[in-house]
Amino acid sequence: MAGTISNRVLSIQSHVVHGHVGNKSAVFPLQVLGIEVDQINSVQFSNHTGYANGFKGQVLNEKELSDVYSGLVDNDLHKLYTHLLTGYVGNPTFLREIANIIKSLRSVNKKLIYVCDPVMGDDGVMYVPKELLPIYRDEIVPLADIITPNQYEVELLTGKPIKSEKDVWEAMQWFHEKGVDTVAISSSELGTKDTLLAYVSSRASSKSEQYRLAIPKQGNNIIRFTGTGDLFASLFLAHSALTNFNIAASLERSIATLQAVITKTLSCIPEQVLLGKVPVTSQQRELKLIQSKADIEQPKITLKCEKV
Repeated sequence: MAGTISNRVLSIQSHVVHGHVGNKSAVFPLQVLGIEVDQINSVQFSNHTGYANGFKGQVLNEKELSDVYSGLVDNDLHKLYTHLLTGYVGNPTFLREIANIIKSLRSVNKKLIYVCDPVMGDDGVMYVPKELLPIYRDEIVPLADIITPNQYEVELLTGKPIKSEKDVWEAMQWFHEKGVDTVAISSSELGTKDTLLAYVSSRASSKSEQYRLAIPKQGNNIIRFTGTGDLFASLFLAHSALTNFNIAASLERSIATLQAVITKTLSCIPEQVLLGKVPVTSQQRELKLIQSKADIEQPKITLKCEKV
């Protein structure tokens, strides 16, 4: 399904030379789905930060971000954007500059849709400075139209643990009360030992809608992938635009592609690694995005949402 020329995204995220996280995980799927993307790279690293021998590169500061954005404004290019997408940000002043950019974009397009992926941590570990949390909670979240946190980020932002589905819906309501129309959690640990549960809640229309989606786990619980959250946020943005905010269809299509990319990636990992006999390397865990182009263009829906 192709996008229209009216869909144009400004994506502010990290960039890696090798691999697929941040903008390298988000831009290609959006383009494949027919959506124009302009990207600002918050960092330029050789590879993602999980590699055994580290990484090298540069970090964009808030002054440099402001300079790049002001060049767009000078040429009236900021008026073209229908969506803003943000992901990993490493320092508080840069995050506050993003808030200024959101307000500037909204001043020329009141219908701008801001999709916020509040990248702060996973599996109980926070990997950004703790100073970012109150800025996200009090300044960024209220500006978002769509937010795509993982379970741990939901817990950080709301200040409450997620132990049950009731906790999920209460957390969703917390975001709605902050002004967020649509909340999508790509996976949670509330399923069985073999399944994850994804959730989406929307009050964008006159009525509120809530859905859950059960997702089979892949990788024998041995392989953990990087860039999947960035990929999910971009897919959900695209499908929400292409389906005119059908949130159930958006979640189903996004998860279908995500599962297909993971399947493709696993198929390229040696069997000895999958069996746990040999440690997996960061390079082997890189998402096979380019090889999954057909699954991005035409996701095969096998997992269906259940209305709650």
